[in-house]
Amino acid sequence: MKIILAMATALSLLAAPAVWAAPCKDPKTGKFVKCPEAKATTKRCKDTKGKFAKCGTPGAKPA
Repeated sequence: MKIILAMATALSLLAAPAVWAAPCKDPKTGKFVKCPEAKATTKRCKDTKGKFAKCGTPGAKPA
């Protein structure tokens, strides 16, 4: 029983990279596709007191 469990664990670890290669699925076709690039987050700036502020204000630095 232990041997079967060890073999099943080994096989699942070997199959895992194939699953991670294309984690995105096209909802229309159901096929795996290349994942879209992540969108850039908006820049945030902090003022001299350390609170978030608009980046155009005087004394604001990117966080």
